[in-house]
Amino acid sequence: MTENTTRKRKSDRSVRNIKQPSEKQRILAKKSVRDHFAIIAVALIATLLAYVYRTYFAIQDIPLVREAFEVRNLLGKGKGIVALRNIQRGELLLKEKPLFVVPSAISHTSPGALILSSLARLTHSQRQSFYNLSYVHLPENLEPDTPQYNDELALAIFQTNAVSAGSDGVGIFPRMARLNHGCSKAFNVVYSWRENERAIVVHALKDIKQGQELLTTYTDTKRPRSERRQLLEAHYGFTCQCSVCSLLEAESRKSDERLSKMATLYSQFKSWAEGAITGREAIDIVNKIWQVGEEEGYHSERGQLAADAVYIAASHSDGDAVRAWAQLSHQWYSLELGLDSEQAQAMAGLRQHPEQHGRWGAHRPELVGGPILVQ
Repeated sequence: MTENTTRKRKSDRSVRNIKQPSEKQRILAKKSVRDHFAIIAVALIATLLAYVYRTYFAIQDIPLVREAFEVRNLLGKGKGIVALRNIQRGELLLKEKPLFVVPSAISHTSPGALILSSLARLTHSQRQSFYNLSYVHLPENLEPDTPQYNDELALAIFQTNAVSAGSDGVGIFPRMARLNHGCSKAFNVVYSWRENERAIVVHALKDIKQGQELLTTYTDTKRPRSERRQLLEAHYGFTCQCSVCSLLEAESRKSDERLSKMATLYSQFKSWAEGAITGREAIDIVNKIWQVGEEEGYHSERGQLAADAVYIAASHSDGDAVRAWAQLSHQWYSLELGLDSEQAQAMAGLRQHPEQHGRWGAHRPELVGGPILVQ
């Protein structure tokens, strides 16, 4: 017997001596393999779904956070937006790109025809979001589904809901358009156009409780109640019943006086550009506007007001005043427009380098002073 044959026989015996798995063990092993592949498959599907989810929401400009609001039918108002949870002041609630934009000035065609042309380029669901919006001032006695009716309907919806889209013109933003109006201290959210993103953003101006309606303002409400209501009735077809317009007569008169005083002070403030008042006098007016606004509860436009004070302080080379007003402007721009807004970032830079303001030294040097009332 050769040595190789002996090795082969020993090897065969070794193989036969290896304990073969039982039927139960083979079944368990197969199940383990299947479970392993199932886990891998679930993980891959979850990854794919997460990618699709993030991509969809990025395209739609919807933040990946718990939805802050929903559109509801409101008694006596039609549709409106209501908070689904408590909302913090300064919170970004919505970023929305326009369905379409039309130029501010139109020639060579009717406005309605231009709007219909823009609608024709949209998807069915996008057109539906436009036609679901409310409207006023549709001419009476028009036959539905006729060219004239379709033209006038599109124009009525557009004129009721369109807002500025910066240098692009005027646009339609279906989600933002669901915000109803409030006067003075009644409105609690503000919207602004971001030129670099070609989108509108909506921020909470105040803390908003769950179940509370979100309100913006359709116009400058620094005027008496009778004038506000007349303007809103003419342009939007409703009589305002917000919390300010619903004040008892005595309280309403006090509110009207404060709002009218703010409007007067703003007019006086503008006279600085004409050389009618000094820089110090202009800053005194800014402080008065701020104080009256605090008494009224009117907290909108504060970022811009403080930025106007920065402009004056820089023009008169008052670096300390620039820093103080820029700090205040940055605070309010961050709330109204967002911490990442161009305006807030510009003010942040001026806090460190006031002399970099484009109007630095444009007027004779003067110590104009900083903010007195800071809220």
